[in-house]
Parts: sequence; structure tokens; C-alpha cells
Amino acid sequence: MARVAQRLGQEVRDERLRRGWRLIDLAERAEISMSTAHGVEAGEISSLDGYVRLALALGLTPRFTLLPERTSRTLRDADPVHAAMGEVEAAHLRWLGYEVRLDEPYQHYQFAGRADLVAIHREQRTLLHLENRTRFPDVQSFVGAYNGKRAYLGPDLAGRLGITGGFRSETHVVVALWSAEALHTMRLREQTFRAICPTLPTRSPRGGQDRRRPMGRLRAAW
Repeated sequence: MARVAQRLGQEVRDERLRRGWRLIDLAERAEISMSTAHGVEAGEISSLDGYVRLALALGLTPRFTLLPERTSRTLRDADPVHAAMGEVEAAHLRWLGYEVRLDEPYQHYQFAGRADLVAIHREQRTLLHLENRTRFPDVQSFVGAYNGKRAYLGPDLAGRLGITGGFRSETHVVVALWSAEALHTMRLREQTFRAICPTLPTRSPRGGQDRRRPMGRLRAAW
């Protein structure tokens, strides 16, 4: 348990410093005492509630899973296609002159998570958010998380980056892998996907797919 507490404390400290917060800032946002926050960062064993409060305050998703140590080392590389999608997108958007951030955290009260990729143009005050998906194991959870990002990612990011007045425009795009599994899920849950991606292709009167627009591009932009 001590080793786990040390690792969690280091993750909390790293994220706090990355955000430029003082320890008291984190304690106030997490609604815990300074001594508790300091103890966690120092590697002292804390309560489950304390870890959850700190994680949510930092825009992290608390997940506690019992796994063999060998398995836990490979979780980061569990979906190499997803990682490759982000690399290709980041390289292209940086070449176009955008400021690119990968795995960007956000938080709005109880809503917290991470955006796969955001591209920012500070002068034009524009935000592009890409949500990469190679599969949809839980469609309902995906929709809830995606709607949370559409609602709260922009304001949270603008506030942290000091963009006065927020972003003038935000574009949120779901980039789905063109695979049999992903397409099958989209067909089964067509109305669910259409609710967040209104540009999905319609079906022809005979029940076939309208080929005028590719089904692989899911977009929700405003």
C-alpha cells in the first residue's frame, strides 16, 4: 500500500505543478485540508475520498482496479492505433501553425475528464477538439463524456490559458476508425450518434446507406 500511495502522491504533485498551482490552491479546490493534500503528495496513505477529491480537482479520472503488475505496465500501450491517430493529427495541426495539446484535462465541478487532442489559435481565439475512437464499448458513457467536453472543455481551457473572453469559436469532432466493429456499433445506435453528430449520412428509402457522405466522419461543430 505504501508503494501505491507514493505513486499516487507523485501523480498528484506532477499534475499540480504542471498547472502551476500552489498546494493551498489544490486543497481549496478539492475541499480538503492543507495537511491532507501535503500528506498525499508526500506519499502518506490517505482515504479513498481524499484521493478522489484530489483527482477531480486536477481534472483527472480516478480509477481503482486490481490488476497484475505485469498487466498494468502495458495499459498505456493497449491501443496503439488510438495513439497513432493522435500522433498523425498532432503533426498535421502543428504544421498548420496550431498550438496542440494531447490528453488535455478539464474540470467543471463534478464533470472532469481528458480531451484526446486540442488545437488552439490564440490570436483568432479558436479551439478544435478531436475525440479519437477506435471502438465504442459503452456508447452511453461515450455520449455523456463527449457532451461534457463540448459543454465545459472550452471555458475551462480558456480560463487556464488566460484567453480573455473565451474562445470565439469551438469545433468538436469525433474521429472514428473506419472498421467493421465501429461501423456496426454506429448502425445499431444510429439515433444516438445522430443526436451528437447531425451530419451522419441518412439511409435511402430502400434501407440502403446514402453514399453521398462517408459514414466514417462524425462531426458536431458550431
